[in-house]
Amino acid sequence: MHTMKAYVTVMLKTTVLDPQGKTIHGALKKMGYKGVDAVRQGKFFELNLEGGLDKAAATAEVERIAKEVLTNPVIEEFSYRLEP
Repeated sequence: MHTMKAYVTVMLKTTVLDPQGKTIHGALKKMGYKGVDAVRQGKFFELNLEGGLDKAAATAEVERIAKEVLTNPVIEEFSYRLEP
């Protein structure tokens, strides 16, 4: 039984204001960094999945966890990738 890892990234929807991202962007400009047009902040999760889940079951479980636990679907969206 091989375990898998899921890497889940949660970001605010592009239609939602990101005050923390704006603050970071402003700080970068004040510090002299150039070429950064905007900053959006988010959250990153690494999930170790039990062995015995096939890829379809792992995908379904990660999507369910992301939708029900890791995100606020009103203001956030997620993406993920699975690795052996």
